[in-house]
Amino acid sequence: MQVLFLTTDGFEDTELLCPYYRLREAGYQVDIAAPEWGEITGKHGYKVHANLAVSEVSPDPYKLLFIPGGKAPSDLRLIPEVLDLVRAFHQQAKPIAAICHGPQVLLSAGILKGRRATCYHKIARELQANGVNYLDTEVVIDGNLITSREPADLPALMKTILTILGGTE
Repeated sequence: MQVLFLTTDGFEDTELLCPYYRLREAGYQVDIAAPEWGEITGKHGYKVHANLAVSEVSPDPYKLLFIPGGKAPSDLRLIPEVLDLVRAFHQQAKPIAAICHGPQVLLSAGILKGRRATCYHKIARELQANGVNYLDTEVVIDGNLITSREPADLPALMKTILTILGGTE
């Protein structure tokens, strides 16, 4: 079973590393896609290897798309191939999880308007101004979309994700 992380330089380190290792521990193969494959650096200096470029990814083998926050989503949301990939996951009704600033990518992909979601408090007004029903809670599930606010919410987010995927908690 495979899970895809979508990010680039400036990701929030804990929002990538904690879910990455928790999913691997639960038996999932985790791939990391970035605009280009290779080493990427989190906003606190941690480095990870993106083993895929966004342009070479299909949602078909994946059970979940995960978008960490930090500064990366503000760059990702400007890349048409990223938005196309997010829409492809959504069209296949596959779960899409986004934490912190990650929902900005969902918003730019046009799949968040009229839905319920949460995010980092500093971007809540942006979501609300674009027709999102913002809820200030650890995790919000609306159909195939799973959103969360910040690193402190990772335990609740990961419990939710593993339950949805049918894995262990």
